[in-house]
Formats: sequence, C-alpha cells, structure tokens
Amino acid sequence: MTSPTHRSQVTRIGLISDTHNLVRPEALQYLAGCDAIIHAGDICNQAVLDALARIAPLTAVRGNNDIGEAVASLPTHVKLTVQQVTILVVHDIADVGDDPRREGIDVVVTGHSHKPAISERDGVLFVNPGSAGPRRFKLPISAGMLIIEGSHASATFESLVA
Repeated sequence: MTSPTHRSQVTRIGLISDTHNLVRPEALQYLAGCDAIIHAGDICNQAVLDALARIAPLTAVRGNNDIGEAVASLPTHVKLTVQQVTILVVHDIADVGDDPRREGIDVVVTGHSHKPAISERDGVLFVNPGSAGPRRFKLPISAGMLIIEGSHASATFESLVA
C-alpha cells in the first residue's frame, strides 16, 4: 500500500504600499487572484482600502501620511501568521526591532522608501514592494507577491507601469 502524496498548500499574498490615494487598475489586475493582500501604509483614504478588500482579505498598517479620519486609526504594526510563517508589517523599516528573528518573525514587510527591495538578513526575509501610487522621482511603480508554502516564504515584485 502506498501512502498518498502530501502537497503543501501555497498561499499567495499580494503586497502593496505607498498608494497615496491612487488605486491603479494595473495594481488591481496584478493582485487579482491573491489569497490575501497586505498594504504597508501611506494609503491616505478609505477608497483604496475598499478597492483592495474587494479582491481579497486585507491587512493594512498606518503610514506617516495616513492622517485622515478613515486611516489614522490603523495600527502602526501588525503581526500575522500564515501557515508556519510569521509576518511583521510596518510602514517604515526604522520601526522594526533590532532582532526580528528573536521575536519569532520570519518575514518583514515595509513600505515608505518607494524603492522595491527583497533581501534576507539573519534568516529573516525583508520585502518592500515599492510604491503603487503616484510616481516619485524615477522610482518604479510596483507591487509584490509573497508566496508561502508551509514554513517557507519567498517574494517577488513587479513593475506595474512603464
């Protein structure tokens, strides 16, 4: 008798940040089909949250520009666990503690800089999806994807407009 093949479930989490009141159709298309969405701050109005929440369950944190009534009450930090991966979401990487690994964090999602970046430090995956909002300087308009399978996490980001 053979044992059934066990396949881990894959969870796709769309990552978006620094939308600054702008919901781009390209961002909505990129995030379509995600299992969940994380917004890493600088949302600026409720309409952005509403549009994203229509796609998938949404987790959002407050950024330094989130001062309006609808977004000012968002938390500055959120910790969530997906499968066996613990994710910390904060707007500014400066607000991450000295040793996220010691705090049980596997992935840190940030925004603020508008610069998309993926790096690993001391076993912690750091992901900044960049900005999906108005173009700033010559930085790309981008969003990201966090792929979780069991205790493994990987990330990508994609330019949304040329």
